[in-house]
Amino acid sequence: MMKHIFMLMFVLLLAACGGAGGEEDAEQAEAPEEQTAEESEGEAAGEEEVSEGSTADETEAAEETEPEFSYEVHPETFQIVPIDDADPEVALITIDDAPDGQAVGMAETLSEMNAGAIFFVNGMFIQDEAGREALEEIHEMGFEIGNHTTTHPYLNQITPEETREEITGTSDLIEEITGERPRFFRAPFGINTDESVSIAEEEGMTLMNWTYGYDWEADYQDPEALTDIMVNTELLQNGANLLMHDREWTAEALPDIVEGLEAQGYEIVDPENIESMETEDSE
Repeated sequence: MMKHIFMLMFVLLLAACGGAGGEEDAEQAEAPEEQTAEESEGEAAGEEEVSEGSTADETEAAEETEPEFSYEVHPETFQIVPIDDADPEVALITIDDAPDGQAVGMAETLSEMNAGAIFFVNGMFIQDEAGREALEEIHEMGFEIGNHTTTHPYLNQITPEETREEITGTSDLIEEITGERPRFFRAPFGINTDESVSIAEEEGMTLMNWTYGYDWEADYQDPEALTDIMVNTELLQNGANLLMHDREWTAEALPDIVEGLEAQGYEIVDPENIESMETEDSE
């Protein structure tokens, strides 16, 4: 009898130990799941840190790639004025009515002399294949392309609707050919209207007239006479914004004009360094 009692107690004791061991085993079995969850949270936190780090890096990279401008256009005199400590003794070359026969050659001359320029384009010259190819070639040489309307009208003698078509139609063509919309607008004859000013602002273009130019006057339709007046006029001052045109005599005079300006101590400013309305609005 006692033997049976001891055996029963032994069985109950084993059962109790087995139950406790089962619970402990169950807790140990659940532990890896808890550890996995913690690891997942850690991985997620790590991914978030990497994501935030990547965003910061991308932002920093974007800031580094934003263009830094050294000059701006004076809104009244249209001189090129320095920003901060940029050299004030500069001159800007601009070529209007392009590309009408001489523009590609003028671009080649300027490129060989390492001189920048803005070519202000009339839409009527880039509607056929030859004009489109000429503009594309000028752009590929690295020159800034400006908007000079389609047909070169007096803007104060046409309707607001016609003005809009003259300006936006040319910007559309320029963008179609070069992939970029122009940053600068020059009104024909330097005559802007409320409508042209408003459209230029909508298009993100800075207005740009000039400080002096002579090559449309009969007395200066000669390379030597044109060179002399462009280089030796009393109007040549810091930030001079020089107006020239796509003309044969101007193309012939261009090398001597560039050399003469540099001999006077002026650097030919690169238009890429000139701030525009578009870049200000995009910041």
